[in-house]
Amino acid sequence: MHSALWLLPLVLWFAYSGHTSGPLDILYFGLTALFWIGHRLSSTWIAYGTEAYRPLVKAQPVRFIVLPLLVTAACFAILLPPDAALPWTRIERFIVLAIIDYACSTYHFAAQHFGALSLYRARAGSAGTVSVRHMDRWFALGVGGVLIFVADALAGSVAFQDKWLGMLPAWIASQQHVVREAGMVLLLAATGVMLLRELRGSRISVPRILYIVGLAGMVAVALQPRSLFAFVAIWTSQHWILATGLASRVPSCEAAPQAGGLRSALHALNARPWALLALLMLLSVILLPVFEVEANWQSTLDPIYYGDRIFGALAAALRNSLWVPALLALGLASGFVHYLQDRNIYRMSDPGVRAAASGLLARQSSWRCANIDA
Repeated sequence: MHSALWLLPLVLWFAYSGHTSGPLDILYFGLTALFWIGHRLSSTWIAYGTEAYRPLVKAQPVRFIVLPLLVTAACFAILLPPDAALPWTRIERFIVLAIIDYACSTYHFAAQHFGALSLYRARAGSAGTVSVRHMDRWFALGVGGVLIFVADALAGSVAFQDKWLGMLPAWIASQQHVVREAGMVLLLAATGVMLLRELRGSRISVPRILYIVGLAGMVAVALQPRSLFAFVAIWTSQHWILATGLASRVPSCEAAPQAGGLRSALHALNARPWALLALLMLLSVILLPVFEVEANWQSTLDPIYYGDRIFGALAAALRNSLWVPALLALGLASGFVHYLQDRNIYRMSDPGVRAAASGLLARQSSWRCANIDA
């Protein structure tokens, strides 16, 4: 599920039918509805809704509470005032935040790939191998970050790239054949080094091999011309599924609370990965039209409103309501908070985080949490 190898051939096969009304559009509609918003809220749920992370939140209130509140307040303070209230118009303010969000999101995706490789490395018993850790980081940031940025620039899908990248997109476009070939050579070389190192290791990890090949395959699609929608469908869906899947496992080994009531009910849900996964998917469907307002507002690509297919006129009315400034602020704030909270709950260098996330590090199956890889 997490390696994307099952998703790659499926998306590429469906892409031949077109994306306007073909099977790829239907597949992406389903994956978006079920995983997009659920993945964004998953880290916040883990931080505030689980017994496992309750001690960490109390011990580190600035990281878990103060910073997310400040970021949220800043987004609303920037976007709610009308055009005349601040030196920049609301559209200009939104563009600045959208550019910042694009930069953070690009790094966030690359960091998640590094986290997945690190998790599989830990489960294979190689967590302390510094050289492999450095290779994982460079591969994730270089292939999953830099090459993706280059591919976005080639496709013209960098957020408002004409506002902040100067002549770089025009130069890349004028040299796109050379840039694509050079990108593919770098991708093949980096992937080959990673696979060779993995196969020569003392303990081969099949999940790591699958993940490396899956990541390389996604970037290869991104570097091809006329494959933007196929790449977006693969790239975002894999990210959402991985984030939601990991979140469903994180609190599965948490201790039961001594108090009853709401905390016991939440523990009963968190201790069952399938139940937490179902909740996140339900929230994703319900909140889809709310967050689509920000995602598609002033989009550099053709907007696709999947919420209309579920909620009809209600979703369309949200985009034309007086609530649009607040929905823009909410969408951007939720993204920034998601980046912060993901860093908080998956910061495995912290012993407290490793103890809280023991469900990810358990050597045995999800229903047995006796053995934890410390």
